[in-house]
This record gives sequence, structure tokens and C-alpha cells, in this order.
Amino acid sequence: MLFRSKDDFFTHRREIICRLKTLARLGQNIGVLIRPVDRDSFSISFTVGLYGAAFGAAAVAAGFSVWQACLFSLLTFSGASQFAAVGVIGSGGSAISAIATSALLGTRNALYGLRMAPILQNRGIKRVLSAHVTIDESTGLAIRQNETANMQRAFYLTGGGVFLFWNLFTLLGALGANAIGDPSAWGLDAAVPAAFLGLVWPRLTERKLFLISILAMIMALALVPNTPAGIPVIATTVIAILFGWKAGETK
Repeated sequence: MLFRSKDDFFTHRREIICRLKTLARLGQNIGVLIRPVDRDSFSISFTVGLYGAAFGAAAVAAGFSVWQACLFSLLTFSGASQFAAVGVIGSGGSAISAIATSALLGTRNALYGLRMAPILQNRGIKRVLSAHVTIDESTGLAIRQNETANMQRAFYLTGGGVFLFWNLFTLLGALGANAIGDPSAWGLDAAVPAAFLGLVWPRLTERKLFLISILAMIMALALVPNTPAGIPVIATTVIAILFGWKAGETK
């Protein structure tokens, strides 16, 4: 850019400096509005939501239609329970076995509800909606906060965010699996065990938890050839619940 005089140059420079200062103030204001808990909520929501694609693909591989997979995510919205139910159905198990397995895995959400109820203090329809997004991630991030307001903010942002991304990626995963024809030809029939391994492995931080997982694996291998589909999942889930209950009694 050419300037007619030094005055034009300095005038232009002052305008640029003023605009930069305005942008800096705007950035500071945005930084105040976006709290650390907001960033954490988005990060968790998007990361966990990506697993919805694996569920959508696994559901289609198990014989679900695209709309059935999406409806399952919308109404159940419990990743472990959904994967377990699809695994049971995919292996030839009955609907009763799938429901029983999902219910057992979903018992932990009731405990989360007891923990969050005095913090949220909801009534009516808001309480029902809050119960639907009471999951591992929303509860976990909420109880890490120091103030009640931040606890509530973390719970709603994380629960709502995971719900949004989980259902979005369920649709994308189901559409993708449906478009390729036979999912097993692409290895998508292994999506359920792979997703479970991805969910469980990072949580095996203690020797006791690792031993419980080994015991559950041995029992599953022993039961799979000799029992109806779905029974191994139910049996290993009961083992995990019993061990957790005994551990709670000893504390």
C-alpha cells in the first residue's frame, strides 16, 4: 500500500492498532464467557460421542436397521448397555437376555442419580430430562467441580453434549455400515468387543480391577460354548457388581 504522506501512514497505523485492541478486548470477553469447564465439557462430549459411530455400525452388523439403531440411542442413551444388548442380539440371544444385560449394566446410573439429585435439585419434567443424561461423563465432570453452579453447568453441558454427538455419530455409523452391504466383510462385526475393550482398558488402573477383568474373561470363555447367547454377558456383569458391592462394604 502506498501513502501520500507520513501523516497518512501514521493515521493508518493508528487505525490498525485500534482495531487490534478492539479484537484483543473481544477475545478477553469471549475468554471470560468460555470457562474451563465449558472446554472440558466439549472435549469430553465430542470424544465420547465418536463412539456412537461404532455403535451405529455394530447395531447394523447385528441386524438392526438404521432407524432402529438411532431410536435405540435416543431412548436408551447408555453406551455400555447399548453395546451389550447389541452384542447379545448379534450372537443370537433373545430380547429378554439383551434387556436383562442392559438393565444390570444400567444400575450404576441409578447410583449416579442419587449423587446428583441434591446438587441439581430438579422437579417435574426437568428431573426426567436430567435423569436421561445422567451418565458416567456428566456425573464424573460435575463432581470434580468445587462450586454448585459449576457442578450444574458441567453436568448439563456434558450430558447434553454427549447426547448430541452420540446420536449424530450413531446415525453416521449406521448409514456407513448400511451403505457397504455386509458389515462382517469389513470386520464391523468386531465393533462391539473392540468398543468394549476401548471403554474398559483405560479404567484398569488398579491390580484388583485387572484381576476382576481376567476372571470375567475366563468365565466368559468357559460359558460361551456351553450356554445360550447372552448368558455369559449377564454372568460376568453379575460378577462385576458383586465385586463392586463387596469393595464398597470394606471401605
